[in-house]
Amino acid sequence: MKKNIFKILIFLILYFLVIAIAQNTLDAFKLRILNLCAIYTILGLSMNLINGFTGQFSLGHAGFMAIGAYTTALLTMKPEVKEQIFYMKPLIYPLNSISMPFLPALLIGGVLAAVVGYLIGAPALKLKGDYLAIATLGFSEIIRVLITNAQSITNGALGIKGIPSYTNLYWSYGLGLITVIFMFKLINCSYGRAFKAIREDEIAAENMGINLFKHKIMAFTIGSFLAGIGGGLLGNLLGTIDPLMFRFFLTFNILLIIVLGGMGSISGTIIAAFVITIAGEALRFLDKEINLIFVRMPGIPGLRMVVFSALLMIVVLFYRNGLLGNEELSWDKIKTFFKNIKKPFNKGGNLHGSVKN
Repeated sequence: MKKNIFKILIFLILYFLVIAIAQNTLDAFKLRILNLCAIYTILGLSMNLINGFTGQFSLGHAGFMAIGAYTTALLTMKPEVKEQIFYMKPLIYPLNSISMPFLPALLIGGVLAAVVGYLIGAPALKLKGDYLAIATLGFSEIIRVLITNAQSITNGALGIKGIPSYTNLYWSYGLGLITVIFMFKLINCSYGRAFKAIREDEIAAENMGINLFKHKIMAFTIGSFLAGIGGGLLGNLLGTIDPLMFRFFLTFNILLIIVLGGMGSISGTIIAAFVITIAGEALRFLDKEINLIFVRMPGIPGLRMVVFSALLMIVVLFYRNGLLGNEELSWDKIKTFFKNIKKPFNKGGNLHGSVKN
């Protein structure tokens, strides 16, 4: 027991030491990319809980993110800044005079997203498969349209600017670590086993005494809460939000992470969040003019996304269940992976040795 506590303390010290070094040494661009990696990890895990572990095909994540982002932004902004931004139509009371620290605002944003998720999930989770996907996508669009038209609360299509940039590596990676630990604990307890049973066969799960509605709505509500937290972190990282940010394309990006990492894999989601976020930025040079030694290639806008999509298609073709499927990464698997890589070389060495003899 003491050894385990000691290992955990050593890990936490090293974890936050690396974060502190990165926060104080890296430039603004690299810090933003690293923050996005952690935020997309939280969002990917929240969606994987619903789609991957419980087997419910939901496409409403962008709406819950919008609720978290707008709530956190409005609660953390100073009253004088709100007065300047809401010049077309004044912000309603008491939002126009409230200003609170980042953590309580973020939690309120997550709770509000969870409440809306519960209200949406109660009727929508009676549906299955594609019908559930269409229903949740429709609810997400309804949330976005309401945000666009509620000018006295959200500033409408103008969006909100001047949001305090509280999100840094400490917040994003600290909350990311808490989310990962929470997910491992949840999936490995009785509720997690019930989620997986529902995913595999709802009829068999119900015959075993599992309350389908209770567990489905629980997964949906928790996923909505985490989506609200991720949206709040994203809004306070970017400093500006508007309704167009929270279209279906944002949900598609998160869905891409869990499909690539593996539906039902926590470690796969983490790896995919980092790979997709960093790769998307690393390929930006394709949109600009490329100067080779003898050839100059003009920049083609959108080429980055074409190449990025092609690479993802290749990965999906070879790994149909994602990088890790529904399994988790472990030291044994890492060792096995490297042993399999070494086998051809070892065989070649033996072959040369036998020829020599």
